[in-house]
This record gives sequence, C-alpha cells and structure tokens, in this order.
Amino acid sequence: MGYPIYETFYSWQGEGVHLGKSAFFIRLFGCPVHCPWCDSAGTWHRDYVPERVDKLEAETLAKLAAAAEPELVVVTGGEPVMHDLESLTAELGKLGLLRHLETSGCREISGEWDWVTLSPKREAVPVQSSLENADEFKLIIDNDGAIDEWVAFLSDQIDGRPVWLHPEWSQHSNTDILNRITSFVKKSGSPFRAGTQAHKFYQADTLDPNSANPSPLGGNPKLGY
Repeated sequence: MGYPIYETFYSWQGEGVHLGKSAFFIRLFGCPVHCPWCDSAGTWHRDYVPERVDKLEAETLAKLAAAAEPELVVVTGGEPVMHDLESLTAELGKLGLLRHLETSGCREISGEWDWVTLSPKREAVPVQSSLENADEFKLIIDNDGAIDEWVAFLSDQIDGRPVWLHPEWSQHSNTDILNRITSFVKKSGSPFRAGTQAHKFYQADTLDPNSANPSPLGGNPKLGY
C-alpha cells in the first residue's frame, strides 16, 4: 500500500517532551479536520494543495528515514490517522526507528507507536480510544477561553500525562494569550506546561530542501475556513 506524501524532511522536534531531538518527518497528505489556522494547509486546502501527490511504499519511507539517522521518526499531517498505519509502523520498527505520531485523535489510531502526541481540535474532537493512547496532549490556545474549554473537555484524561499549552502560531506574539498561559501554568502546575513551536523560531524545517513551503492559514476568514 502506498502512502500519499506531502513532504519528508530531516529537522528536529520543535514541540513537547522530545523537544530538540533530531527527527525525520513524514507528513502525510489529507485531512478531514480543516482547522481555520492550520499551518500545514498544503495537505488539504484547495488553495495550497500541490499539483501532484506521490505515493510511497512503507518500506521506501522507512529506508528514507533510516538514511537520515534521526533519533526519532515523526509521522504527521494533515491527519495521519485517516490512513492505515500498520505497515508503516511495522517497517519503521524493523529498522529500529522510534515511531512518534502527531494526531488530532479524530479516529482510532492504527499501528504500533512509541509515542503519541494528541492535539484535540474543535472541528473533529478525539475519539475515546485515541485519548487513552496519548502520551502527551498539546492544546492550541487561540483565544482567551481556549484553556478552560480544553481542560474541561479532557477532564478525566488529565492524569499526569503532560498537557502542553501552545499559543496558536498567528497569536504567538499576543501578550494576552501568552499571559493567560503563563498565569494558568503558575496557578495549576503539573501536568500543565507552557509550550511553543520552537522550530519555527529557528526556521529549522525549511533548511531541508525537501521540506514544502509553509502554508499557514492563520485563521483568515477570507480563505473560507
């Protein structure tokens, strides 16, 4: 089975518990969620999708990842769980690669994973099994009430697993959002952690010529989403 590939590139993990580790990224094409501030709109948005999307076999993808000699392999999207990931994780595992998944959890997770980062989205909330399989949560804080909204949603899932509070990227200089995150973390403590997309400050991903051009929506209603 071939996987539709938007991009593959070598960089480092810019978010979460594994921040700073060298990582090979496999970004799959396709997403049913359609967030209005998506920063990878080329995986689904009509104004940004590439003219051609190649499909690669799991074995080929695993060999590409292994050639980079990363500390871990991150499978992301788009929304990767819309694909059957069994064969991909199997091939990555054969080569001894650590397999990390980044997902909204809107569908059940297939395949064997060493780490799962779940970032819930309003447009397609996570299914229960995906919530239970997450190793960490990443909450996107795009307005003043988003923290309370997502903490209430997670409720009984807040059990010691890290819960990252990330300013939505178009809001990363909004002091109101940043101060809201800071105040909440100082008041609540663990498992809540202040986070950001550190790789964007470095522009680390774009240093690999195989990475696609950024296509962030930034919540622009003129784009129709």
